[in-house]
Amino acid sequence: MRMAVVGMIAGMALGFAGYFGGFGAFLLVAALGAVGFVVGRLIEGDLELGDFFRPRDERRR
Repeated sequence: MRMAVVGMIAGMALGFAGYFGGFGAFLLVAALGAVGFVVGRLIEGDLELGDFFRPRDERRR
């Protein structure tokens, strides 16, 4: 199983464990799942932390 999927599942599980019920829980689980997915991609090496902070023009060069 890819690390991104593992990170996403872990974030969703933490969301369910931390807060369960209603639309707020849905948003919390979605946000933690997204964070877990990004962390998993960083661990796999598919993303670099600098990709989030570089201006768009530098990526094209």
